[in-house]
Formats: sequence, structure tokens, C-alpha cells
Amino acid sequence: MTQRSTVWTQWLRHRLPAPRQLLMYAAGCVLFSIGAKFFIDARLGTDPLDVLVIGMNHYLQLGMGGCSAIVAVVLLTWWVLWNRRFPPLMPFVTTAAVGYLIDLWNWLRIERYTAIPDAPLVQVVLGLILCAYASSLIIMSGVGIRIMDLVAITMMEKLGYSFFRAKMTLEISLFATGWLLGGPVGVATVMFLFLVGPLIQPFIALNSSVMRWKNFGFERATSQG
Repeated sequence: MTQRSTVWTQWLRHRLPAPRQLLMYAAGCVLFSIGAKFFIDARLGTDPLDVLVIGMNHYLQLGMGGCSAIVAVVLLTWWVLWNRRFPPLMPFVTTAAVGYLIDLWNWLRIERYTAIPDAPLVQVVLGLILCAYASSLIIMSGVGIRIMDLVAITMMEKLGYSFFRAKMTLEISLFATGWLLGGPVGVATVMFLFLVGPLIQPFIALNSSVMRWKNFGFERATSQG
């Protein structure tokens, strides 16, 4: 093996995610989409991003995946104009992938197996837990970050907001716009706003201490800092 090929191989190993990272990331996307499906089927409102996506879909009829991709492009364009540099690709992939997975669950009609008759709040709680845990996996994978978190971090840097204030401002703006478009706002939306975020860090700690899973997201952040 030549020196050039050795350098190329080392560069690829450094840049490309390890199989464990990809597995955590994929599991996070799948679990988040199932959690969102629980919210939608409970009919008590859903998370702020899906409120907007469902409201848009009433008019565009592109499916959850197509409308999620449009929202991701708009938010990434905002991020580009604000930061004056090219955005990372993975936030778009994450947002679109979750939307298309929800379309898949709707097509497969998994609510035949996941529905809990006469207990919509139980579905909401399950959705909260799944979304929070899925977010912890996506963060720990170090592969991608949800578009909401990426924009919220920029709001922290540019406006001096705390992360909680940035997330709340962004998510309230999204679900207010979605509500005007006819998206489902309810008690589940409020519960998502105030409960999912605080649950993510304990789940990361659980995965690291009990499951002994490596936090690639933390490792990547410190190596870039």
C-alpha cells in the first residue's frame, strides 16, 4: 500500500461515521418517526415541526416527507444567509428522512398495531418518550443534528439567547404558523414543548452510563471546539 493510499484511508476513517454511529443515527430517526406517529394518531396535537408540516400538506398534498423537505430547505437557507457559509447536509437528511418514515408508517397503517383505544394520553406519553430518546440517539451518533437544533444554536450565537429560549421561540413560531394553516395543535404540542427537551440529557446519561454507549456527538463537538 502506497503512502498516498494510506493517507486517503486514514482520512476516510476520520471523516466517515463508524457503523455504530450509523446504527445509532438510523435507530434515532426510526424511533423519532414512530413517536411522531403516536402523536398524530392520538389527535391531541403533535410536535411543533409536524404541526407546520401537516398544515402545509393540507394545501400542497406532497406527503409528510415532501413537506418536511421544504421546511428543511427554508430553514437551511435562513441558516446560510445568517452564517454566510454552506450548511451541513445531515440536518436536511434527518428532517426529510423522519418525514418520509412517517409517510411509510401511514402507508403500512401501523396504527392497527400501535393504537391504544380510549387512551390518547397514553399514546402522547409514549410519543414523548420515544421522541426524547430518539433525539438522544441522534445527538450521540455524531452523524447529524435536527434542523431545529442547528437553527437554535445559531440563534444562541447571533442573538445571545439561551438554548431553551431559542428552541422555544423557534418552535412556537413553527406551530403558530402551522396552526394558521390548519395543523393539529393541542395538549400534546404543549407537552412536547416543555417535556421533550429536558428529557434528552437524562437519556444521554442513561445510554452512556448504563448501556455503556460511546457519545460520538460529544467527541465530535470537543474535537471541533
